[in-house]
Amino acid sequence: MERIYLDHAATTPLDKDVLDAMLPYLTTEFGNADSPHAVGRKAMMAVDRARDTVAELVNAKPNEIYFTSGGTEADNWAIIGGAYAQRALGKNRIIVSAIEHHAVKEAAEKLKKEGFDVVVLPMNEGGRVALSDVKAALTPDTGLVAVMAVNNETGVVQPVKEIAALARENGSLFFCDAVQAAPYMPLNVKDWGVDMLSFSSHKFYGPKGCGVLYIRSGVKMDRLIVGGEQERGLRGGTTNIPAVVGLAAAYAKNVATMSASNEKIQRLRETFLSEILTLDNVHINGDSENALAAVLNLRFDGVRNEDLLYKLDLEGVCIAAGSACASASVKPSHVLTAMGLTEEKARASVRVSFGKNNTEEEIRRAAALMKAAVETLRKF
Repeated sequence: MERIYLDHAATTPLDKDVLDAMLPYLTTEFGNADSPHAVGRKAMMAVDRARDTVAELVNAKPNEIYFTSGGTEADNWAIIGGAYAQRALGKNRIIVSAIEHHAVKEAAEKLKKEGFDVVVLPMNEGGRVALSDVKAALTPDTGLVAVMAVNNETGVVQPVKEIAALARENGSLFFCDAVQAAPYMPLNVKDWGVDMLSFSSHKFYGPKGCGVLYIRSGVKMDRLIVGGEQERGLRGGTTNIPAVVGLAAAYAKNVATMSASNEKIQRLRETFLSEILTLDNVHINGDSENALAAVLNLRFDGVRNEDLLYKLDLEGVCIAAGSACASASVKPSHVLTAMGLTEEKARASVRVSFGKNNTEEEIRRAAALMKAAVETLRKF
């Protein structure tokens, strides 16, 4: 059975050009970048080139780019490291949106148990943050504000630049999780006005296990991982050189091909919707006027998402019910319930996420199989 993969918001396949860039550092160029000899120096040169590439593409300085083990570590570091550093300045309040990834959400919950004042911003029914709510939540003791650029379950885009400006006016740090934005939106840390920003390689056809945290020059951060002086003394651990090289190669190719990929994905989304919306009682969750084309969250009244996912998996179609990081959870999506959906409606929702390698034939077949599955399940 040839599978149709429509879960690119969870992860993407490794691009062959990226693998080719990584292979030398998995074989012959195996040095530790912190070793003092020639083999180590050669490895460090590869890391420096990767850092320069990423910095240029996001309009940052190379010394503002830190490599991590992925988006979760980068998010944890931004929230926990940023909050601790701000508390030392007398600021104990943290503001996060209700639809943040679990890596941000649970880091904030950890800090709340430690005595931080954590405020959760509500969502409107379209899944967007209201600037008025941000203004109302800001106080002189607010050290950190965190709002993601694009939600990983609905694809809804948040008003990041406007929120960053409000945080800056208040003297607060602003962190943006751009993991889901990076494959489809140009990232410009200066234009966005962010103090910290994260993204992860495996979302744009790079290797798993490597991410980036941008930290603006002058921002004070506590360490999250101790045990070494890597990443300019702020993040311990032997540098994963093949993954770092792969991340830079993948992101460079992603930026160069982004426009063409987005146009193709938009066409695939329209094709899919033209087929699937012929069913009755189908709804798009989230503000589709302010959302990426690549991520589509659909609700099928009268169907449980776990049943639909199982049936489609048997037919060779790979989709999701929400974030891959929460796939083992029996709880309904915290994103959808924050948008006002009942638990029943949240449990009737699935996420379809398109990729640059999908074909129109695949999309039409997937839509037909989904329609048939929904109709079958509704009979029961």
